[in-house]
Order: sequence, then C-alpha cells, then structure tokens
Amino acid sequence: MVTERGLQVLRAIVQDYVDTHEPVGSKAIVERHAFDVSAATIRNDMAMLEDEELITAPHTSSGRVPTDKGYRVFVDHLAEIRPLSPAQRSAISTFLADPQDLDDLLARTVRLLTQLTGQVALVQYPSFARANVTHLELVALEPSRMLVILVTDTGRVSQRIVLVPAVLEEADVALLRAQLATLVTGRAVGAGSERVAALLGQAADPGDRLSETLRELARVVGEELAEFRQNRLVMAGAATLARREQDFRGSIHPLLEAIEEQVTLLRLLSEMQPDDQGLAASIGRENEAFGLGDASIVASDYDSRIGTARVGVMGPTRMDYPSNLSAARAVARYLTRLLDEDAARR
Repeated sequence: MVTERGLQVLRAIVQDYVDTHEPVGSKAIVERHAFDVSAATIRNDMAMLEDEELITAPHTSSGRVPTDKGYRVFVDHLAEIRPLSPAQRSAISTFLADPQDLDDLLARTVRLLTQLTGQVALVQYPSFARANVTHLELVALEPSRMLVILVTDTGRVSQRIVLVPAVLEEADVALLRAQLATLVTGRAVGAGSERVAALLGQAADPGDRLSETLRELARVVGEELAEFRQNRLVMAGAATLARREQDFRGSIHPLLEAIEEQVTLLRLLSEMQPDDQGLAASIGRENEAFGLGDASIVASDYDSRIGTARVGVMGPTRMDYPSNLSAARAVARYLTRLLDEDAARR
C-alpha cells in the first residue's frame, strides 16, 4: 500500500519527468522538492511505488519514470488543475469573440486550444439530430446553378451549390423554395429528413421539368440534413505530432490515421467517463482498444441547447495534464457561455 508521502513522491516524479523528459532519481527529488527526508527514505518510497507498478526504470541504474497506471493515479488524485493566467483568459475571449456561425466558432476553438497546449486539439460538434430547421433559401447563381442554404436554431449553416436539370425563372425558384420549405422548415432535422425521403420515394414524373428539379434539390437537402445528424469532429495541430514524435513510445502513424478517419476518436471521446466537473482523461494503454495505446486524451464537456459535447487535446502520455485539463475546461466554459448567449438571442 502506498503511503501519503509515497503519493507525493509520485506527484514529484510526474511533474519533473514532464518538465525535463529525463528519468527522475531520489537525489533530484530531494533537491527540487521540500520533503525534509533523506534520499534513502525517498528511495524506499520509490521502491514501493515501483512495486505498485506506478513508476518504472527505463534503464538499469537509471531514475524512474511514471507508468500509465502512475499517470492515472496522478490525474485522479494528485493533479491540481492550474488556473489559466489573465493573459491566457484574455486570449480565449478575444480569439473566440463574434464568430460568424457555429462552424467558425469551433474552427477557432481548435486553433486556439492547440496554441495554448501545443497538442492536437479536438472539438466535437453537438448532435444536431434534435435541432430544428429555421430557414431554407434557394439562390439562383446562374439559370442552371442553385445555391441551397439551410439554417438550424442551433446556428448550424449549410451551403451547397447544385446543378439543376432545368433553366429556372424567378417564379420557378420561388415555387421550389416554398415546396422545400414546407418539407423541412420548422421541423426537427430528423423529421425533415423523413419527409424528404418520403418525397424521393414517390414515383417521378419525367416529363415535368420542375418536378425533376424539385427531386434533385430535395436529394441535396436530404444529404445535408443527414450530415447534420452525424457526429463530427474539428481538429487542429496535427503537425505537433511530428515535432513531438520522440515523446511517443511507438509510431505516431496510428494517431495520424485516427485524425484522418475521425470515427475512432469520436468513439473514444464518447466513451470517456467525466468526473463531477465534466473533465475526463484516457491515458496510454487505456486506449489500446482504439489503436492509440501510445497517446493520451484529456477533455472537458461543454453544453449547447441540444446537448453536451466535448473539447479536448490529444498528445503523448508524457503531457502536462494539469495545464491541458485547465485549458480544455476554460475553453469549454467559454464555449458554453457563447452558445447560451447565442441561444438567448434567437
């Protein structure tokens, strides 16, 4: 059983190893930390930590480094979440102020978070399955090219250019707009998708140019609504993996593949268990089932009117957990506030 002082020795080892990237010995702990005991006593504490598999020696006669289990104990019981500096908080409020829409806000969020932490930043879109479509617009760009715009009450905006099979007059555009709006406007995304699918399931009238155009536009609207219902991630900072490659025990290629495919990271984020502050961490070998056993992810929940999603960072197990958790929590709280203010204006 690890003593209270032993746990504090573990804290010192984690902090020093993160700072120096060098194995930590008993002499260094005595010099850097105020334990008021001898190096021999610290060595005994380190031996108990090693018996509990919380630290390990990477080389014979070297100092000790934390194991994944040691990082877990540190995060769960020993890490003190560091408050951000006034300059960092000011940077968050300035960088995220006055976004054009939700897409812009989340794109800014990951750029900011990777700047604050030096890690890969991730932000999960809220699920839009329960969002309501508030507006549908058709804009004729050319006689046979149409811009389709969808807006939800959560601030999500979709814009897509469609080639239509007929040359349209202004009155035709107005009629098509009204017909499509009847299907989806004022309805939940899921209900709108069902009504669009029902229209497309009806027999087509090949001789009616407006009917063909309506079906083509409805097909695109259906695809955009389906996109709204899918879980999505926005990411930034993948280049930091190359700069930190030496911090990983193995290859960074599984991480790069996860970033490219997104599905793995979405599953991992959704399965992470938050604490009572909405903070969650998944460390090293806890991620082996996802092929990411050399990485850690820390995240914080943020709230929107349609549900909770997550924002966080991914990097090596040797990361600054207190600072990264603090940055994720601060950004998540600011996101929640911005989305609350936006909802109140609608």
